[in-house]
Amino acid sequence: MTSRDRVLAALAHRPTDRVPRLLYEEAIGYPPPVERLVRERCAPRDPRDYFAMDLTRVVENPSRLPLSRFAPWLAPEAETALASGQVDPWGVWWRPGSLHHFAHIESPLKAVREPAQLDEYPWPDLQQPYRFEGVSGRVAAWHERGLAVVAFAGSIFEQAWYLRGMQQFLVDMYEQPELAHALLERTAACQRYAAEQFARAGVDIVLTGDDVATQTGLMLRIEMWREYLKPLQTATARAVKQANPACRVFYHCDGNVAALIPDLIETGIDILNPLQPECMLPAAIKERYGDRLSFWGTVSVQKTMAFAAPEAVRAEVRERIRTVGRGGGLILAPAHVLPPEVAWENIVAFFEAADREPLPE
Repeated sequence: MTSRDRVLAALAHRPTDRVPRLLYEEAIGYPPPVERLVRERCAPRDPRDYFAMDLTRVVENPSRLPLSRFAPWLAPEAETALASGQVDPWGVWWRPGSLHHFAHIESPLKAVREPAQLDEYPWPDLQQPYRFEGVSGRVAAWHERGLAVVAFAGSIFEQAWYLRGMQQFLVDMYEQPELAHALLERTAACQRYAAEQFARAGVDIVLTGDDVATQTGLMLRIEMWREYLKPLQTATARAVKQANPACRVFYHCDGNVAALIPDLIETGIDILNPLQPECMLPAAIKERYGDRLSFWGTVSVQKTMAFAAPEAVRAEVRERIRTVGRGGGLILAPAHVLPPEVAWENIVAFFEAADREPLPE
């Protein structure tokens, strides 16, 4: 059974030889401290190959537009940041923080007051065909190696508040709904186009998602999420399925998203990530929704992977396989990127336990 066979079988809730597993970072990229750790320990092999991870990712081609076009929308001191790569292709300035990979976000649209002003902004060219040229060939090459392939299509809510500033954007949703809707339509259009192009290129899973919850519950009233975000997420899922019915749609949200799960199912998602165990009960969510969803993640980052002993990592992995893995529908992974505190021994313990624990029928 190849890794891709294993992933597709698990997502179809069919028997597999073992649970599909990977580090979360393999799908979205590694923070610098963890990348240094795994690359040094896995050398000369790639971490994906060292641990025989079951999934890998492809990305769109880089933009050809100059970052200098964002200069009028940023503070004067951003000139150095534009040259050093701290400004991303959306024009958001990620000022380095004081610890590891953390950053302060400078939002280029924070001064906008009317929807018409959005037309003046130099938007990214994600909807240009050249951004996706050659992606299908890269997907086919990974498939030939037996790996399942994922691709991140972008966020909707998060990208909007990156551009506007979180506090201001949340205020907009109450006080300037026309502006909030207009900005979300822009970010959603880019996500939808990228998702469709990745699906056409043959990826197995299109990654979407927005952090709309804290560890105590939703950060938005559910009625507001339904008004602003549900139609846009539904449109993305529909575009993926129309482009490639076999492609799965993944939705990421940290925190306690339990109240939103029925609505997320209605949008057409196939996979929910990460079932953060500090604030959700993975086994209970599996019991309630496992006939309609698959799950990706479930292993604690805040506690187990970062601070527990290797045997505790093995115990949690075994428990997740026995409960969430029952009947298929589980891609096992840490619930988010590994923090700098993670020990190499815990990473090894994660994979050892995943490979040794038999899947229950």
